[in-house]
Amino acid sequence: QVQLVESGGGSVQAGGSLRLSCAASGYTVSSRAMGWFRQAPGKEREGVVVIYTGGGTTYKSDSVKGRFTISRDNAKNTLYLQMNSLEPEDTAIYYCAAARLYYGTYYGSYLDPATYEHWGQGTQVTVSS
Repeated sequence: QVQLVESGGGSVQAGGSLRLSCAASGYTVSSRAMGWFRQAPGKEREGVVVIYTGGGTTYKSDSVKGRFTISRDNAKNTLYLQMNSLEPEDTAIYYCAAARLYYGTYYGSYLDPATYEHWGQGTQVTVSS
């Protein structure tokens, strides 16, 4: 049974940093594309960054790419999101997720939540100005 458990959220002032963790069980984090998503109040869940099985990454935007870093520790079977220079607009519940397995060519977007089948419970990140 696949299980994802996030931790590391909290409240920080603008300009601060947080590191989110996502501990996986039931499979290895390097065997599937994994992503970090966030959902702010009143908004749809959006993809922030994904890391592929080969280690490549795709970020939501250049702004996020310059401040956030996704990584994984295969030995600990854990996914991370290092967030620096946080802004009030980053306030949201952050989720990690594991992508569906695809066979053959897949043309969908790995920043689309519909691409993912396993989700953590989320961790709150609040950034005050």
